[in-house]
Amino acid sequence: MADIKFGTSGWRAIIAEDFTFENVKIVTQAIANYLKERNEAYKGIIIGYDTRFMSEKFAQIAALVLASNNILTYLSKRDLPTPVISFKILEDKLAGGINFTASHNPPEYNGLKFSPSSGGPALPFTTNWITENAKTLTIEDVKEIYTLNEGIEKDIIKMIDSSSSYMDRIRKIVDMEAISKANLNLVVDTMWGTSQGYLDDILRETGCQIKVIHNFRDPYFGGFAPEPAEDNISILMQQVKNSNAHLGLATDGDADRFGIVDQDGKYIGPNYIIAMLYNHLLKTRGWQGVAVRSVATTHMMDAIAQKYKKAVKETPVGFKYVAEVMSKEDMVIGAEESGGLTINGHVPEKDGILACLLVTEMVAINKKPLTIILDELYQEVGVFINKRVNFHLNEEEKENLLRKLKQNSPLNFAGIKVKDILSDGFKFILEDNSWIMIRPSGTEPVVRCYVETDSQEKLERLVEAGAKFIKG
Repeated sequence: MADIKFGTSGWRAIIAEDFTFENVKIVTQAIANYLKERNEAYKGIIIGYDTRFMSEKFAQIAALVLASNNILTYLSKRDLPTPVISFKILEDKLAGGINFTASHNPPEYNGLKFSPSSGGPALPFTTNWITENAKTLTIEDVKEIYTLNEGIEKDIIKMIDSSSSYMDRIRKIVDMEAISKANLNLVVDTMWGTSQGYLDDILRETGCQIKVIHNFRDPYFGGFAPEPAEDNISILMQQVKNSNAHLGLATDGDADRFGIVDQDGKYIGPNYIIAMLYNHLLKTRGWQGVAVRSVATTHMMDAIAQKYKKAVKETPVGFKYVAEVMSKEDMVIGAEESGGLTINGHVPEKDGILACLLVTEMVAINKKPLTIILDELYQEVGVFINKRVNFHLNEEEKENLLRKLKQNSPLNFAGIKVKDILSDGFKFILEDNSWIMIRPSGTEPVVRCYVETDSQEKLERLVEAGAKFIKG
């Protein structure tokens, strides 16, 4: 079988190359073995899927394997957002969930994401166990004796609709009344993904004027990766300008990431949104607890925390580490710069639907565009300007870069001295408190360079210096 690897958020591979029916069966059998090993199989498991090519078929095959292992399986009737699966695991006290999604990856990819009974992404201990067990299996070891109809008749497979209780939860944690009173004009881009019928429907309830784009299934995602990054949502940006909307809201393929456009059609990056929402939550909720951010996420959160005399915890890249902190202590917000966040009292998983609604709430309460809210925050905590640049490197080039990072770390970037090196040698804190981080992706042939500083001119110089180091 293929070399199965779980990255920062599940196993992802190209459809029909490594992501095949046979490999899915083997990995699902390994998950069944894991649940039996931990004596949790009796709790049952939920299976969902996104709008990618054949996702529902992969989900059905996984359901047959689990049912044949005598594990009660709740199979979604429709494509399902990742945060909804997390919510159902916790609500129904299940052993875990499987979601067939490659999230924001290009359309030729699909993926399998396993979440244990905690409801959050599986930690390395769990995914390593599943990976090692899968290596010992062949297709002959996979139990698969039911058809879908047989599983349903035997009541070992139950077809479910998971939307209503999740939507009820969202209504309780978002100030729906404030949104209703603001009478906002909004454009929503569901990016051909799973937030259709969730984000758009709940906003319609508020009485806001809603225009929805890309709200039908297209496994090619319009020819783009379904990631709500600036390069992929130009149509949303134009629609916001053309319709004089207050906001543009986007979610990725499985609705765990968000993308935001201000009223002038300007894209506002996740780092800025995360910082503004953290400040907003502290002002409106009065919650106690830490803020949790990944190592690649803006230090503006730290400045806000300092202002309110709160603590910040930094985690490795991967929302599973944010979720791990959330399981152990009170948390106001948990976030990562790639467009994922959750908040106190919600699921230990990224939720793009929630993020879009919280941004809408923030604009409704402040009665100001996001750019003005951000400028006012700068006046309180200082200026933080950041950027992420992706570099496409082959495996040999990535290995050479990793070797250089470990053996020949730079002493300065753009003439600014390095004063500290963090995150296993990949994050460089500079003497003026700017920082630069170089990190190979765990799921794509990409190396990412993150930069944060206090001026646009300095940002451009540091990005250029980072690119020179990566390519040199």
